[in-house]
Amino acid sequence: MLTKLSKHTKRQKHPLDSLKSEDGFSLIELMVVVVIMGLLTTVVVMNVLPSQDRAMVEKAKADLRTIAQAVEMYRMDQMKYPSMEQGIAVLTSAPNGNSIRREGYIQSLPKDPWGMEYQYLIPGEHGAFDVFSLGADGRLGGEGLDLDIGNWNEG
Repeated sequence: MLTKLSKHTKRQKHPLDSLKSEDGFSLIELMVVVVIMGLLTTVVVMNVLPSQDRAMVEKAKADLRTIAQAVEMYRMDQMKYPSMEQGIAVLTSAPNGNSIRREGYIQSLPKDPWGMEYQYLIPGEHGAFDVFSLGADGRLGGEGLDLDIGNWNEG
C-alpha cells in the first residue's frame, strides 16, 4: 500500500530545480540587443533633430510677421516708419503725440530662437523696411540654418 501511494503522489518541484545551464542570456545576445537599441536611437535622433531646426525657423518667421505688423500699425498711426535710431524697441511703448493709443504696438520684443535680437533696417533692401534674424550663426548671409530670415521671405 505504501508503494502504491508513493507512485501516485507527485513530488513538488522546487523553483531552482528547473534551472539549467542554458537559462539566461549569453553575451552575444546582450550585444545584439545593445546594437539594435543603438540603431533605433540613431534613427530617432536623425528624424527628431531636423524637426527642431524647422520649428526654430518657423518660430522666427512667426515672430517676424508679428513685428512687421506692429511696424505697419506704427506707420499708420504716426504717418511714418520708426527711424533707425528708434529701432523696433519703440514699438513696445505708447506713442507720443496725437495718438489715441495708450499702449505699445507690441507687448514685448522677443529674441530670435538662437537668442539674438531681431534686426531692423530702414529703408530696407527688400522693401520699405526689413525686420530680420541673422539665423543660427548670428552673421549676415549664410546657407541652411545660417540663412538670414526676414519679413521678405516669411512665406
